[in-house]
Amino acid sequence: MKQKKELLRVVFNKADEITIDKTGKKDGRGAYVCYSSDCFEKTKNKKALNRAFKKQVPDEVYSKMELEIKNHEG
Repeated sequence: MKQKKELLRVVFNKADEITIDKTGKKDGRGAYVCYSSDCFEKTKNKKALNRAFKKQVPDEVYSKMELEIKNHEG
């Protein structure tokens, strides 16, 4: 278990948008992913965000997540 501040938050909001929430304060349903390539790959391959949001997550969101995780890893 990790603290929320140590995780990447992805948000599905009322405007039907899925975005990355760097502040942790955006309105909407949030899902958390740890900042590691392994966690990201598992999340993407198992379509965990699709289940969490009950919606197809665009590839663009996964690309942004991957970039954010790589930047965080150094």
